[in-house]
Amino acid sequence: MRHRSSIAAFATASAFFLPSANSRGDSAEVLIKKGDVFYEKLQASQALGCYLPAERLDPNNVNLLVKIAREYRHLMSDATRNEDKVKLGRIAIAYARRAAGLAPDEPEAQLAMAISYGKVLPFVGNKERLETSRLIKDAAEKTVALNPSNDLGWHVLGRWHLTVADVSGVKRALANMVYGKLPAATNEEAVKCFRKAIGLNPKRLMHYVELGRTYAQMGKPAEARKMIEKGLAMQETEKDDPETKAKGRDILEKLP
Repeated sequence: MRHRSSIAAFATASAFFLPSANSRGDSAEVLIKKGDVFYEKLQASQALGCYLPAERLDPNNVNLLVKIAREYRHLMSDATRNEDKVKLGRIAIAYARRAAGLAPDEPEAQLAMAISYGKVLPFVGNKERLETSRLIKDAAEKTVALNPSNDLGWHVLGRWHLTVADVSGVKRALANMVYGKLPAATNEEAVKCFRKAIGLNPKRLMHYVELGRTYAQMGKPAEARKMIEKGLAMQETEKDDPETKAKGRDILEKLP
């Protein structure tokens, strides 16, 4: 309970410093439209300055809660301290969970949970990492079951397989003994997921870079280079694209 309270307090404190867009008494619908303009410009603080007042007017708007979770993840990407990244990531999770609680059959709500948990995953301890990994897999599988055409759902599921498949036999055995059995994952499943994502949306560079990373992990440097170079050649359009490209360049340097 104390943990949730601290997250709420951080969210409130963060919102205090965001520009308020509701000084003219705009409706929730108008505020959301204004926030969407800032989102298109990748201006997370300004977007939240519109979305958060809209939430106060329409607290059970599932689509709005998903948008707020997304913007807190974007703030998380901009944060420089790990502790701030974790706090912002947990706020994103809280909003995503609210959305999924209100509409469990809404694929975008499940996707918001999967992505938000995935953003926090690198910064938590081993026990929480295992439970978080299970939650990511569950939410990603629900996303693609509810909407098989959701390329980001397939991407997250591919990332899950890629990450878990990289756990060594010794680490896996220790995790199984201490925390419980890890779900099965393979690089081959990761490839299928990323190729599915590319087929659904060939304009996202992250799909190619992560597919290339999977091939690199499988010991297939030629395929890895081809996919990563394709992703690097594409135009950056999303918040994480610069980070994704940096990761791709790092992998290229290490390929034989």
